[in-house]
Amino acid sequence: MSDNTDNKELPYGKKRVLSTQIEHPRILFFLLLALYFVALFYTTSSVRSDKVLTIMGSEMHLSAFPGVFSTLANMCLIVMAVYLKKPGFITGLSLLILQFPILIINFIQLKSTLSLSGTCNDILTIIVIVIVYQRNKKIEAYRDIEVDYLKARQKGAERLFEQTATALVNAIDAKDEYSRGHSLRVAEYSRKIAEVLGKSEDECREIYYAGLLHDVGKIGVADSILTKNGKLDAEEYEAIKQHTEKGKQILLGISEYPYLSIGANSHHERYDGKGYPEKLKGDDIPEIARIISVADAYDAMSSNRSYRDGLPQQLVREEIVKGSGTQFDPKIARVMQHLIDRDTEYQMKEREEVKELSGRNEINCGEYRDEISEGILITRNFTKIKLKSLPEEGSNNKKYLPSLILFDSLDGRVHDEERTIRSMNYYEYAEVRCDGEVVSKGVRKVVTNIINHASVTTSILKKIVDEDGYKIDAVRYQDHALVSIDDGMNTIQITVALPDSTRYLYIALTGERCHIKEVSVSKVEGAIGEDYIPRIAPKISYINEPVGDIPNVQVDGFRSAVSKGIPISDGLKISFHTKSLPTARLIWHCPYIMIYHLIDGNEMEEYALVRLDGENWESYEDDIKNDLFVNRQMSFVGWDEWKEMNKQGYNCVINFERKDNKITLLTENLGILIKNTTYVDDKKKVYVALTGDQVALTDIRISQ
Repeated sequence: MSDNTDNKELPYGKKRVLSTQIEHPRILFFLLLALYFVALFYTTSSVRSDKVLTIMGSEMHLSAFPGVFSTLANMCLIVMAVYLKKPGFITGLSLLILQFPILIINFIQLKSTLSLSGTCNDILTIIVIVIVYQRNKKIEAYRDIEVDYLKARQKGAERLFEQTATALVNAIDAKDEYSRGHSLRVAEYSRKIAEVLGKSEDECREIYYAGLLHDVGKIGVADSILTKNGKLDAEEYEAIKQHTEKGKQILLGISEYPYLSIGANSHHERYDGKGYPEKLKGDDIPEIARIISVADAYDAMSSNRSYRDGLPQQLVREEIVKGSGTQFDPKIARVMQHLIDRDTEYQMKEREEVKELSGRNEINCGEYRDEISEGILITRNFTKIKLKSLPEEGSNNKKYLPSLILFDSLDGRVHDEERTIRSMNYYEYAEVRCDGEVVSKGVRKVVTNIINHASVTTSILKKIVDEDGYKIDAVRYQDHALVSIDDGMNTIQITVALPDSTRYLYIALTGERCHIKEVSVSKVEGAIGEDYIPRIAPKISYINEPVGDIPNVQVDGFRSAVSKGIPISDGLKISFHTKSLPTARLIWHCPYIMIYHLIDGNEMEEYALVRLDGENWESYEDDIKNDLFVNRQMSFVGWDEWKEMNKQGYNCVINFERKDNKITLLTENLGILIKNTTYVDDKKKVYVALTGDQVALTDIRISQ
């Protein structure tokens, strides 16, 4: 009869290994120990006993049995050494050594040679136990070698599988220049989602590979359809829809990894049941496919296409929000929104081969600004840019130099057309030439400081610039930025007072009649502090308002600042005034309520993040649960009015109840009623704090 457990499916990477290891070693240890002491007791007592036993009609003196009981005791110790390894060996050896004084005492008192046979028996047992222990050590060593060998083979097989799968999807993605790298990015985004959901390492690996091979069925779709510019007609659309079933058929042959075919077949199903190929709905769609669906849609929107550039991340986020509950599983859509919110430097997108030169190794500048690189995001961590520049052939004009454009836009690119300036919220701060000349456009103030490197002649300078080029350092703290340009002879330090702390700061490379080459960009670990950049203009503040029980808070970016924590108790009431900053333009530019616990008084364990627009981010720890109820009241007049009223400002009140392990918050603002219940350990001290995105929180009052 076969064991049913042999047919159970094991997670990816797990192999069933036969083992002689005892399932409950403690029970066996104490059982053998008890039997040993019982046998030892009878060994000692039977020597002096006058009792007579009748066995099968024959009378036998109990004093004839000490050898039997001694052998049984020693057998217990041998079994202990065999199955319990080192602990059994040490215990057995110790107990045998302790027997010798007893045997010697018996020999002296009884003057019987029977104890000598017991001594020989113990010595023989010690030899057996030592041999067993040495044998076990050798077996374990061989087993470790075998396990290491099998692990190495398994890793090699996994590596070969990954390389083969990657080569396959790269070949498929290469059929369309606008989908290169798509499968790899979808795999990586899928794994990120799985990690946030609390999946195990093996589950995350499964989801990664399923994401990697989700579009393998496109190998059976005509190139003319995959590479077509513009919208597909009905017949072409039906043809491309077949890639899910073709992918399933291809991957069904890999029976060891059934999840691969599931991802390929179901990643175009929709949560509302309007997807394909099987029109599955809700949780009937396998979770692995629901994860890939969100990751696939995100990459499709954030990547370039033949008919458009990749969408700005904030617009992609809005589309994810709109598709929550219809196209996407709401829980997984929330995770994707959370990943976007954490991705402050927009790393989750299609990357050019050489990002800083928009995919090229060099940039030839003719007329000023006719060639401009992609923007490089400047943060509190120093960005170091190195480049070489040569004037246009036949030109000796010293003004023909590289320049920097300081700007902000949704897509991190410079825009000159009125239409894209509006749609991408393009804002230009200044132009900076590499000789230190600055053209201010949208800054409050600029201060330039030139440090001259002594004893550098003009001829040496030319050689330095030609060979070493320019070294540019840039850093930003809130509403101030510092750009340093070193040409070998001078270090030009330019301090810029930005109009606010909320917009991003990008630097793009351009120039006039020059050839820019060998550009490298790197980030330095460790962020600068508030005092690093000398302040040249007053701090932009929107919280110079009445202060309540705790200090006012200005949140310039996503959760960039947070209020003082307030312990949650039953009946807690928090009131405050909220007002969006002038740069705010999105629905989620509003206050957030953060519920958390402090571990060891320092590390924060977050339970929930509730936004006043009704979105909620909850912890995915096993012991944490949130129930969110959001209702738009009759007084809610629409999101455009919501954003406008946030800019005008309003007073907000949040009420809390805490009963045992339940914390309930209730608030209603601008027609949106929010009730969130968080279930926590009732012994933990839980706090609430206010944060948000591009919002000023003032007059924060606490009452009971």
